[in-house]
Amino acid sequence: MSTTTNPTFTPSAVDTFDVTRTDTPVPAEQREAALASPKFGTVFTDHMARISYSNEDGWTRRRVEKYGPLLLDPATAVLHYGQEIFEGMKAYRHADGSVWTFRPRDNAARFARSARRLALPELSEADFLGAIEALVATDVVWVPSGEETSLYLRPFMYASETFLGVRPSLEAEFLVIASPVGPYFAGGVRPVSIWVDQKFHRAGAGGTGDAKCGGNYAASLLPQQLAYAKGFEQVCFLDASTNTQLEELGGMNVFVVQADGSVATPPISGSILEGVTRSSILRLLTDAGHEVSERQIPLTELREGLADGSVREVFACGTAAVMTPIGRMASDDFDLTVGDGEAGPVTTRIRAELTDIQYGRATDRHGWLHRLV
Repeated sequence: MSTTTNPTFTPSAVDTFDVTRTDTPVPAEQREAALASPKFGTVFTDHMARISYSNEDGWTRRRVEKYGPLLLDPATAVLHYGQEIFEGMKAYRHADGSVWTFRPRDNAARFARSARRLALPELSEADFLGAIEALVATDVVWVPSGEETSLYLRPFMYASETFLGVRPSLEAEFLVIASPVGPYFAGGVRPVSIWVDQKFHRAGAGGTGDAKCGGNYAASLLPQQLAYAKGFEQVCFLDASTNTQLEELGGMNVFVVQADGSVATPPISGSILEGVTRSSILRLLTDAGHEVSERQIPLTELREGLADGSVREVFACGTAAVMTPIGRMASDDFDLTVGDGEAGPVTTRIRAELTDIQYGRATDRHGWLHRLV
């Protein structure tokens, strides 16, 4: 039974969506097999939500339709100028069968900020929530109920006008697709090894680092590939200005836990994505009595702390992986174990508290949950 404090639906544009159900749904046996052991982002539900935009008419044609390929002209603006943004969210099935998502208004607000930075049209919170509600209601049988499973939701927008010319597109498409998922990292929740890159940068001051757009992730792929070749699972980037301060992983924020229980994370500076999971963890840490600071963390400070034991834990966080303990950090000039190389008590406790809220096993005292079905 859900223990949320806000069991009602909130106003959205869900009733404005026309639903056209697919004529070729995935067979029930095949769907159940996918739900029994979901892999991250490889299988998708039967439908997708969609809204179209033009400068003349604004946002129109709210609908849920059959999941399928997009037809793009070779001159579609997004293919040439990279005007696109996205979000990452999850739908959780609670023990009573109801389905909820987590802090969707924060995702809607960040989506609008990202659109503004990429010169795309802003989508209202009502339309953002309505699209998610309409899609999940249509594909509710796709929401898994196993341990550490959820329905991953991917809202995204792209410039759809057909033209070649460096200016903002006058047309756009907004879609939401969904995929049943298990743990983000193969092998489940376990410490990962991190390569601290001192050559490449994810983003710089005045760029798009605080927008959730594909270009930021594309910039991280080569360093990620090189880290894989060295035997590491993720990359931690430093600031582009001085190449001395921790910023974030390719797709996750990073936290450092000191021996005295205090916790630090790099500040939102314009080049770091303001993660919804990040802000939730800051709240839970403060609730638990930890001294929490958002401040610059020099790489030299981290290295010294790992070496002398004053840094006990390091973890990364994001919607996909929730909270991931870091067991090893290395670069060209150091290779250090974090604590004893295992998940530390602060990481373990806060992760359990956060996921208990998301899955309805603990009281939602901050009103973060939003019911979908």
